[in-house]
Amino acid sequence: MFEFLQITEIQDQIAGALPLFGNLATAFVCGLLMSWLYRHTYRGTAYSMTFDRALVTLTIITAIVIAVIGNNLARAFGLVGAMSIVRFRTAVKDAQDLVFIFFSLAVGLASGVGLHILAIGGTLFVGAVIFLMARMNYGALDQRELVVQLRFAVGAREEPATVLGPVLARYCRDSSLLGARSADDDEMLDLTYYVRLLAPGSAAALTSQLAALPEVDRVNVFYDEEPL
Repeated sequence: MFEFLQITEIQDQIAGALPLFGNLATAFVCGLLMSWLYRHTYRGTAYSMTFDRALVTLTIITAIVIAVIGNNLARAFGLVGAMSIVRFRTAVKDAQDLVFIFFSLAVGLASGVGLHILAIGGTLFVGAVIFLMARMNYGALDQRELVVQLRFAVGAREEPATVLGPVLARYCRDSSLLGARSADDDEMLDLTYYVRLLAPGSAAALTSQLAALPEVDRVNVFYDEEPL
């Protein structure tokens, strides 16, 4: 009699654990998809492998937390109190990283309550939106307005405007001199121009043409506070 009750209890426990494993498996698969998406759409210079891995584990942990809370209100308040003790001091510098954090939390919540179709479908839909916007370079500014810094030889026979004017007129719709200062050796002059290109993507050609001038020693081109 007791053995039958024990077997029945074990079977009930196994049957109750199967949905939990299904929720965790869904969270794991969705986390892997988000991790792959993050690697292939990241455009910054400070890629973090630990953050990429954290997206997978964060999705699974969120599903576990939701499973622990269940329909128990006391557990929910207890979890809030426990989490308030933890101090998160890692600053999220990129807004896209913050989007992926909320993405993983939302998918983990859906997986934890057993909404597998919503978790997988939401991952695919939101992931497709992020992937398409990254491929289309959606939201990028028109790379026509540039700041050009160059070093001009003071001993040249002609003025900087006479030497640089033809090249700037060939590639730029308009240009204006922002500033000029003497270099450390007093034989070179550092000039800063603000230019607007005739066609986007011609910054490299403008740079090479300016650098080819014998009076020019060095050329730097900046867009949106980042060197091109």
